[in-house]
This record gives sequence, C-alpha cells and structure tokens, in this order.
Amino acid sequence: MPLTNNDIFKKLRVAHKLRDTDIIKICALVDFKVSKSELGAFFRKEDHPKYMECGDQILRNFLNGLVIHLRGPMPKKEQKEPSKK
Repeated sequence: MPLTNNDIFKKLRVAHKLRDTDIIKICALVDFKVSKSELGAFFRKEDHPKYMECGDQILRNFLNGLVIHLRGPMPKKEQKEPSKK
C-alpha cells in the first residue's frame, strides 16, 4: 500500500518532533493558515469519523514552510549593475 499525504505528514511530524503549534507556525511562514482541529483530523486513523484526507496543497505549503523553518528565508538576490564598456 503506498504512502498517503497523511502518512507523510505524520512521519515528518514525528521525525522533526513537531507539535501542533509548531506546524501552525511553520505554515504561517508561507502565509498558509491551518487550525489545530484540522491538524487533529489529519493525524487521526482512517477509520475515525473525524478523519480528513490531507490534500496536496496542505502538504506542499507545509513542506515549503519547513524548508524556511530549517534553512531560514531565502537571501535576496543582489542586482548587478550594468557593465560599462
């Protein structure tokens, strides 16, 4: 059985020892809002009535936020002055 987005999200949460508040802050780094109740629904078992499937957009925004959280924001590119001949 292949891994679902929920499985990947759970494994990343455990591997990085993240709490719900940490995940909310990480998502906020990319201007993506997620609530504690939504997170709880993602981390439930599939047979639970309140289980919710984690979509690609949620996982993508979390991963982008995690990169910023771990590496820091991307440095601004310096503009080069036009060369004079």
